[in-house]
Amino acid sequence: MNSILLLLAVVVIVVMLPGIWVISLYNLLVKLRNHCRESWSNVDTELKRRYDLIPNLVAIVKGYTKHEHDTLEKVIHARNIAAAAHGSPATQAKDENTLIGLLRQLYAVVERYPVLKADQHYLQLQEELVNTEDRIQAARRFYNGNVRDLNTRLDVFPSNLVARLFRIQRADYFEIEAADQRSAGRVALGR
Repeated sequence: MNSILLLLAVVVIVVMLPGIWVISLYNLLVKLRNHCRESWSNVDTELKRRYDLIPNLVAIVKGYTKHEHDTLEKVIHARNIAAAAHGSPATQAKDENTLIGLLRQLYAVVERYPVLKADQHYLQLQEELVNTEDRIQAARRFYNGNVRDLNTRLDVFPSNLVARLFRIQRADYFEIEAADQRSAGRVALGR
């Protein structure tokens, strides 16, 4: 009788341990995926903040520049496309890079108008944009760190087996610009 109970206990433990292990790994993967989603939400919030500031920037620049209509229209168009995009981070990054390139052109236009560069409203808005860019970069780094953690876990054995079983997908990094272009953008933003 004791042998049967002992054998039954061993069988139950042998059957339960893998189940507990799979459940634990699944819960960890879900937690990492949720961290990615939450941190992407933070990036999205900061991007929306920038989108809200761009029309004000264009309005101020438009008041001083009479012959730069084409550049201003391109900036607004790129802003509208980026603001409407709700795809993957990789898709969003493409739209953001286009917008950042056009903003850089706009700042080059501003350099030709010293009176505009001295305007108090422009200076305040420029400072807000610089702070927003810093917040976007911080949120992007945090998001990409969470993506790295999730993707690393999905790549290693035995987590990759559990991920495949439950169809947990890799997350996309949010990469905007190369490092040398970012520093050029800071100069354009007045830093």
